[in-house]
Order: sequence, then C-alpha cells, then structure tokens
Amino acid sequence: MAHQRIEVNLPLAKVYESLNSPVDFPLFLSGIEQVIKINSQTYEYRTTIGGEEYKWTTNIIDDLRNTRFAWITINGNLNQTGTIRFTPLDNGTRTRVDFSLDYRPFFGEAEGELKAFIGGLDEQLSKDLESFRVALENGTFKEKNEETADKEQAAV
Repeated sequence: MAHQRIEVNLPLAKVYESLNSPVDFPLFLSGIEQVIKINSQTYEYRTTIGGEEYKWTTNIIDDLRNTRFAWITINGNLNQTGTIRFTPLDNGTRTRVDFSLDYRPFFGEAEGELKAFIGGLDEQLSKDLESFRVALENGTFKEKNEETADKEQAAV
C-alpha cells in the first residue's frame, strides 16, 4: 500500500472538488489510463501494465464532503482500493491531503511488471501528487479537465 501526504496552497473545498471524481484520476495518476463513470457510485478503470490490459470496477464507499473520499474494487482483473482524507490548514487557506492507494491481484501474488508497478507505487504516488499540487495551484489542472471534456464531447 502506498500512502503519501501533500499540502496544497488552496482552500479545502477547491482541493476536495478536484479529487472527489475518479474520472479525473488519469489527469494526475500515471498508473491509470481511463476511468468511466457508470453511475453516481460506480466507476470502471482501465490501464496497461507490462503490455497487459487491466480493467476493474469500483464503488464509492465513503464520500464525506470536504473530509474523506474512499473506494473499493467490486470486480475486474485488478483489485484497487483508495482513500483520500482532507484537512484544512492555516484557517482554511491551505489543505493537507492524505492519499492511500493499494493495488493487488485478486488471486496469488503479483509477478513481473505488475509486481514492479506495485513495488514502485509509493514513489510514483509521491510524484503524481506533486504534479497534481503544482497543476492545481497554477490553475492548469482545471484547464486539463476542460480539454479532456472537450475531446470527449467531440468524440460523441
């Protein structure tokens, strides 16, 4: 399991808003290629690790506004769980984010590229969250969201 903490120089509500939709995870989590919203609680994830495609479906199990956001896998060929906790700092002008993420195969032990991916998860999560922080503080995270939405809309 990977656990990382970052501090963002923005109010908690803005940070929570940017992290409470799994559809946006591919914008900053390098290990996830696509997330599709199935309904308000269910999301389908897709990625490729070592040339092998992985798909899994998660359910949101905890969504306490501006406090905590968590999910678990309900089916697929990769088991992923995650929790994001939000803490206001400096009278609400800054936010601490605690992000926990875990990947496991459903059966047996991870091997090959998947084992390497899981083994490097803590370091990669640190890099991904730093990129997220910089993009959010610079105002470019929202622009990435809008570009993605425009591309999806054009494809429809």
